[in-house]
Amino acid sequence: METKPNAIESLLEKAEQYGKTSIELLKLKAVEKTSNTLSKLVFYCVFATVILLFAIAVNIAIALWLGDLLGKPCYGFFCVSGFYVIVGCVLFFLLKNYIKTKIGNSIIIKMLN
Repeated sequence: METKPNAIESLLEKAEQYGKTSIELLKLKAVEKTSNTLSKLVFYCVFATVILLFAIAVNIAIALWLGDLLGKPCYGFFCVSGFYVIVGCVLFFLLKNYIKTKIGNSIIIKMLN
């Protein structure tokens, strides 16, 4: 039978190993979350860049087409930019809180999972 000091030392060693293992596990979880978040961020940035380039090309084409219909190319660009001002105002005034809430909730969910 072990003596009490040896049993306490054994218990302290196991507690120390448990603590080290727990810290290592937390580090690995943090690395996993960081790598997942960064990889998604890079993917979304690349995807957004491709979509943005496509949207710019389409908007220039629409502006030139409208300018051709209206008689001067600058009129087409005015129409397209006016459309985006209206869309921007609608998004800002009507959907600002909704979008802010959705993004905030998404960040909180990602941080807690």
